[in-house]
Amino acid sequence: MNNQVFTKEIRLEDGRSITLETGKLAKQADGSVVVKMGGTMLLATVVSAKDARDGVDFMPLTVEYREKFTAAGKIPGGFFKREGRPTDEEILTMRLVDRVLRPMFPDDYHAETQVIISVYSYDGTTMPDSLAGLAASTAIALTDIPFKAPLSEVRVARVDGKYIINPDFETLKTADMDIMVGATADSVVMVEGEFEEVSEQEMLDAIKHAHEAIKVQIQAQIELAEAAGVSKEKRVYEHETHDRDLEKKIHTDLFQSLYDIAKEPADKHVRAEKFDAVLEEFLSSYSEEELEEVAPLAKVYFSNTKKEAVRQLLLEEGIRLDGRKPTEIRPIWSEVDYLPSTHGSAVFTRGETQSLTSITLGSSLDVDRVDSLLGEYSKKFYLHYNFPPFSTGEARPIRGTSRREIGHGNLAERALKKMIPEDNPYTVRVVSDILESNGSSSMATVCAGTLALMDAGIKLKKPVSGIAMGLITDTESGKWTVLSDILGDEDHLGDMDFKVTGTKDGITACQMDIKVDGLAHEILEKALMQAKEGRLHILGEMMKTISEPNEQLKANAPKIVTMRIPSDYIGALIGPGGKMIQAIQADTGTNISIEEDGIEGIVEISGVDQAGMDEAIQRVKDITFEPEVGAVYTGKVVSTKPFGAFVEIKKGTEGLVHISELEWHRVNDVEDVVKVGDEIQVKYLENDPKSGKMRLSRKVLLPRPDKKQRNDKED
Repeated sequence: MNNQVFTKEIRLEDGRSITLETGKLAKQADGSVVVKMGGTMLLATVVSAKDARDGVDFMPLTVEYREKFTAAGKIPGGFFKREGRPTDEEILTMRLVDRVLRPMFPDDYHAETQVIISVYSYDGTTMPDSLAGLAASTAIALTDIPFKAPLSEVRVARVDGKYIINPDFETLKTADMDIMVGATADSVVMVEGEFEEVSEQEMLDAIKHAHEAIKVQIQAQIELAEAAGVSKEKRVYEHETHDRDLEKKIHTDLFQSLYDIAKEPADKHVRAEKFDAVLEEFLSSYSEEELEEVAPLAKVYFSNTKKEAVRQLLLEEGIRLDGRKPTEIRPIWSEVDYLPSTHGSAVFTRGETQSLTSITLGSSLDVDRVDSLLGEYSKKFYLHYNFPPFSTGEARPIRGTSRREIGHGNLAERALKKMIPEDNPYTVRVVSDILESNGSSSMATVCAGTLALMDAGIKLKKPVSGIAMGLITDTESGKWTVLSDILGDEDHLGDMDFKVTGTKDGITACQMDIKVDGLAHEILEKALMQAKEGRLHILGEMMKTISEPNEQLKANAPKIVTMRIPSDYIGALIGPGGKMIQAIQADTGTNISIEEDGIEGIVEISGVDQAGMDEAIQRVKDITFEPEVGAVYTGKVVSTKPFGAFVEIKKGTEGLVHISELEWHRVNDVEDVVKVGDEIQVKYLENDPKSGKMRLSRKVLLPRPDKKQRNDKED
């Protein structure tokens, strides 16, 4: 058994290092590598079947990324003490890695391929998702699996104007830019990130900085593979059979018909029916026996010919499938306050894409609590995106939330979250239901989310809009066209899907996937500037519906009051077994949460009914009342004794007015001055050092008579 271990070190610009190691673990996988940075370690493995399954005509790639709780010395919370289904954060990392790997496999490679990345050690600072793309590519580089070129992913943060590669968790909190970039040595393949209203040039600078770091990581992969003796020759495969005569015939006979259909503006269903009719007519010339062999290949060649026809129409004549020019945005209409019972709502429609978005306002009890490898934290603003099958005219099973829905929702959430004011007291849940989809439903979610938040009365710092950009290129002629507000077909047939969101002053989030090699900097810059123009146009259309957040919340929205109390009173407010706080909530129809903050407790009371809120506030005040020496209170006489009267100045808080403190003159009988049930004003003098009771006085609040008047009274 060969136990030789090979390592390669990568030095970052600030002196930190990443180590790649192979030959020690998981040697039955086609390729495996341990990636270590600080005390964080990931194991990435790849296995690819030797042949494709019958009938598979696509790349069946699966990427799994899992964070083991034991890596951080933690035991999973909840009833089941083992890791379960992947968290949203793990799924988002899987998507980042999948999106950068998938374009690098040959188009005709259809073998089942699985990449598994596991975090086995976490040092509390190094963010493991920053290393996942590097780990996956290195594992593949150590195999004979066909792959166009090694690549890597890095995170770039900007802190105080300085770019940092793969920052730690604490540093990232202070950054105004958080961007993940995936690239080969020659071109950028994937970008995703969030920003605090940065300019297009600042974003380009961050991508360039990331690319330089990626080139170093790619060279390390190549050198590690060479040291390990991995051959540059890749496995031989033949996953497709072709009939070149049939391919040529379809292109010759059908190209012009498809070109003409693409040139005639139509909605997507009508256009799809016309395209399908062309294929059906072509296949009708074959017998049933011939169709068994011809039909599968004909569909592939037909799809390729249709793709070429649409692309050539755009490049040669600048005409899109719905008749628009490359920079033209589809018609937009929107409406707010559409759902009468929600706390805020909006419908946003752009072309054949429509989002119905609703807002729910809650208290701190409604935060999204996350327990992950990086630690436990909560989110006061979160967005959920739903993509039902009817939105594309399909009938298919609904089996839980898809990875795509999680990814699209995360992009829209990142686009909007930095525009929520820091002093917003509410937990905010945004839900976008896509009712129609033909291109960029995530960007429709951003627009609908902005409108719905303004309708709900959330004082957004600035409104946000979003746009999806596309690209058509021709390597032979060198021609290329950037498309604004792409259709679903343009996304499928094109070379880029670039989503950009922002305010009038800068970018707040982006997501870019490139399907071609060698995207020139010129094209990327053009796409960003064209996106800005489109984004501002969409924002202008949105502002025609609602230009400022509503001044008032909806009548059915909860009201929130925050109070601070001495921490000594937290136990009294909660009561034995929580009985006191539960009783207040039940009696008043409110929700109450308490959080300890040093020597104080922060009490949050929320409810819809104002009377219930007022009662809850008063009861909290009564329980946590702390009288001040020298203060004046109006109290009720609850009992009288020969030596004085006991006065309740707040519920449960009593003090003694000694008989000598009732009047300036001598009082022989307490009830000559006050009786049980009387309301009187008293001043808090001090605490009696013997009994610990409050000493109150009535007489110091009365005019002081002269000596003769006092004597007359006493006589």
